[in-house]
Amino acid sequence: MTTPETAEHDAYPPQALHDYAFLADGERGALVGPRGEIAWLCAPRWHSGAILSTLIGGTGLYAVTPTGRFVPGGHYEEGSLIWRSRWVTESGIVECREALAFPGERGRLVLLRRVRATEGPARVRVVLHPVAGYGTQPLRDARRGDDGVWTARVGDLHLRWSGGGDASLSDVGSEVGSTGGQFALDLDLAAGQRHDLMLELGEWPMWDDSLPVPSDTWSRTERAWSDAVPDLDGTVAAHDARQAYAVLRGMTSADGGMVAAATTSLPERSEAGRNYDYRYAWIRDQCFAGQAVAAAGQHPLLDEAVRFVGARLHEDGPKLKPAYTVDGGPVPDQRTLELPGYPGGFDRIGNHVNRQFQLDVFGEALLLFAAAARQDRLDRDGRQAAEIAVAAIAARWSEPDAGIWELDDRAWTHSRLICAAGLRRIAAVAPGAARKGEWTELADTILAHTTAHALHPDGRWQRAPDTPGLDAALLLPPVRGLLPADDPRTRATLHAYTENLTGDHYAYRFRHDERPLEEAEGAFLLCGFVTALAEHHQGREVEAHRWFERNRGACGAAGLYSEEYDIAQRQLRGNLPQAFVHALMLDTAATLARTPGLPS
Repeated sequence: MTTPETAEHDAYPPQALHDYAFLADGERGALVGPRGEIAWLCAPRWHSGAILSTLIGGTGLYAVTPTGRFVPGGHYEEGSLIWRSRWVTESGIVECREALAFPGERGRLVLLRRVRATEGPARVRVVLHPVAGYGTQPLRDARRGDDGVWTARVGDLHLRWSGGGDASLSDVGSEVGSTGGQFALDLDLAAGQRHDLMLELGEWPMWDDSLPVPSDTWSRTERAWSDAVPDLDGTVAAHDARQAYAVLRGMTSADGGMVAAATTSLPERSEAGRNYDYRYAWIRDQCFAGQAVAAAGQHPLLDEAVRFVGARLHEDGPKLKPAYTVDGGPVPDQRTLELPGYPGGFDRIGNHVNRQFQLDVFGEALLLFAAAARQDRLDRDGRQAAEIAVAAIAARWSEPDAGIWELDDRAWTHSRLICAAGLRRIAAVAPGAARKGEWTELADTILAHTTAHALHPDGRWQRAPDTPGLDAALLLPPVRGLLPADDPRTRATLHAYTENLTGDHYAYRFRHDERPLEEAEGAFLLCGFVTALAEHHQGREVEAHRWFERNRGACGAAGLYSEEYDIAQRQLRGNLPQAFVHALMLDTAATLARTPGLPS
């Protein structure tokens, strides 16, 4: 039996990840599909319950869609996350300019949508069906004021919607109960005519607040993005570097935390079980982003990363968690929602990373603090945080850990080498000779021990003392300054890796089993950019640019990167957008513009 909910899902089914655009304001994000459907939005924060969740099989969406036949498209406005959906119809061209008002407030969001008949007349269908708690808490108490503005409650949030005064409100029911009201509106626009829609969701009532003027809110958002995103003319591929910076800025909260991705449970490999909730701030990812913007010579996001990572070290010291909520809270335990999930995926929220020890995050933190110090951006709190990280490494470097790929605990080689790299880089900017010597000595001790136990007979690094295979992560410590480009271990590892774990300038993390690499998992875009950095470190600029360009092109129509790339189907895999891929893309774009052979 077809219910209103299944009809909604049938009208707006999940799309290939390649086709989604991303809106963000620092505090939350949304995915916009090619039919103008916002299929994913959590509120009021990144890790809150979803209000719009059809992406993973829940209920709730907000669609602005031309009627009749059309061909979709769209683009970002330069250096921003202001998206222009664009449809060529049988009668002309219609656009919908959309954004989350930027910068966002912690407890309130404003979602702007401006529909315009660009060429010829347009007929557009608007559907708004908000349902909180991943589809479990319906709209209630909906009222239309004399001014045509709708107000309502949805879950614990207050809703106000302007521009939909002529919308009808119908109950959406099912055999198991109501999923609340759905607004529907048909817009008939003459050529050149536009119509503004503004949706507000907040933790407090907005009834007595003056209604924002759409044009004023648009202007503030435009100015804020212009001020937030630098030119980056000193990088290669400056346009894409700016877009990567915009994504990183949009994913960074006023509390300083940057989410790893905006979504949950999107499949890395269909039905393979590798589907996780990434709506939290991973310390490693934040360090990657801070180092990337430092390489590009930019400071605001570097300062935010130092502030957030430093605060976590001050609070938790050697018990630093791999990930936190964007406001520094604990990541909840993993659980399921009893939803179908994105096709091939699951419906998990929370993350088991909260129970892991990852040694390498201390090394990455030191690399971040050293990058800040080189640009005279490390204050007293940051220097104290660096000392805490050094002490944690000294106390824990011999312990097994989950490693960069969050696997079973063992003495992962990368974890120890990146800690040694961080120690050397922070020692270089240490305020006193005694401290510099102490930290360098600790780095030397870790490197010597790792060389004695994790150097393969072929002269390359192996994954762990008891795991002789190759790993892309082992390319990173030399790039970060641990070893020179001409060190035999560096060269042997890069040569063996490119010979055995890459293909057609796509890179993989490690070999899972005897299957061909591309059958075990998608190409890992982070690894592709790291390989470009490693080739640049060797002074092989043509190869470095080939790696950069191949992986730069492995994005969706909106220029967004996911974690993995299916090279056979040329499709994105995993949660979207993946912050650390955008960070390494920016890092590589900045580094390739510099003299080869210098550590990043």
